[in-house]
Amino acid sequence: MAKPTTIKIRLNSTESGYFYVTKKNTRNITEKLKVRKYDPIVRKHVEFVEGKIK
Repeated sequence: MAKPTTIKIRLNSTESGYFYVTKKNTRNITEKLKVRKYDPIVRKHVEFVEGKIK
């Protein structure tokens, strides 16, 4: 059976313990994802980095 092209990833906040869960196409994006998104705990936009879902 073939591997799926998209996998679920967890975007962890660099400021707090907040995280988003999203999908990533592993064929197109091979490096770790870094995105600036809103963190409601600190109430501002911060950088989120990719982590594994446990």
